[in-house]
This record gives sequence, C-alpha cells and structure tokens, in this order.
Amino acid sequence: MKTSFIRRLWVMFAAGCFGFYASVLNRLQVTGRENIPSSGGVLIASNHISGFETVFLPWILLRTFPLQMIWAPAKEELFRNPLIGAILRSWGAFPVRRGRDLKAGKHLGQLLATEKVMLFPEGTRHRDGTLGRGNRGVGKLIYDHRPTVIPTALSDLNTWKFPHLGQKARISFGPPLDFSDLFALEDGKETHIAIVDRLMAAIAAQLPPPEEPHP
Repeated sequence: MKTSFIRRLWVMFAAGCFGFYASVLNRLQVTGRENIPSSGGVLIASNHISGFETVFLPWILLRTFPLQMIWAPAKEELFRNPLIGAILRSWGAFPVRRGRDLKAGKHLGQLLATEKVMLFPEGTRHRDGTLGRGNRGVGKLIYDHRPTVIPTALSDLNTWKFPHLGQKARISFGPPLDFSDLFALEDGKETHIAIVDRLMAAIAAQLPPPEEPHP
C-alpha cells in the first residue's frame, strides 16, 4: 500500500520513543526477529495482555524493517475522540466494529496480500496474562488470504505500569506456521477453528509455564 515518506518517518519517530521506554528505561527482551519475513503479506498474531504491546510490537518490527508500515485493526471506540483517532490512523490503525464488519474485513484482506498486519486473535485483552480462545474469524481470514503467519507470545507486560522503570517482559516471535494440510480442507467452520486452534497452540508453546501456587 502506498504511504508517504513523511508518514513513515513520523511512525518511525513515534515507535522510537516507545522503544526507548521499553528497552532502555525498562528491560524488554525480544527473541525470534529472524522468523519475520522482510516482504510479502505477514500476519503478526499475538496474545493480548496489556495496552503496551500495541505500541511495542510496531517498534520491534520497525527496528528490524525501517520505514515499513505496520497495520492494525482496532476497536472503533478508540476513534471517537477526533485527535486520538487521527493519531491512531497516522500510525496505521483502522477502526473495526464489533461483530461482523465486512468493510474492515475486506481492508484486512487487501493488506495481507503485501503488508505486515498486527492482530490479536483472542479479540479481547486478558489482563491476568492467561491465553484465551482464538476467534474463528481469524481462522477464516488466514484461510482466505494465506499470509505468512508468525505466532507471537507476550509475557509479563500485563504487570507493567507507566512511568515505572526497570520492568521486565518478553516478546517471542515464533517460526512461520504451516497450514498447508488445513488449506486443503473444505472452506467451513471446522477448518477455520482448526486453523486458529493451531495458531493459539503455537502462541501457548512460547509462553513461560504458569507459576505453581504457593502452599
């Protein structure tokens, strides 16, 4: 998608500010950057545990691929304030209505042909750090458009508070997932569920084991 150089510079600057807070003032560890392709349609599919990942993930991707845009659907409520909405749009976010939003779905499909898109398959935030079920619509999106899917796991960001310093967290990018066997199946509910379940299992495999409760 054609995007002006000035806009790309603005996104780089904003992402750099977030990155300074994440990696210099705090201790965000990142692994698996080498798994992300430099070009082509790429879906960065991550668990959702805080608001920080919505700005830290683009920073990591832009640090690896300078001046590339990272697009992301976001709930339409965030765009009701005109100023906040304008800032979010300038960073590559676009509004999505709850339920079935055909316009947003079409836009997502167009982006996944050539661009990098950040998406949270659970569809909602889990502040306690647990991993929820993936939305079947994400499975259909993958089935219909066949992007490179990078399962991404976030841990400990849900405990971060701004402007605290020295906080630890981890982001892990897994290897691209192979859905070729599922793509050979009929386009239907069961196939879409199987796709998103495989994705969520890959995210879960990268998360640290839950802590044992104290006696």
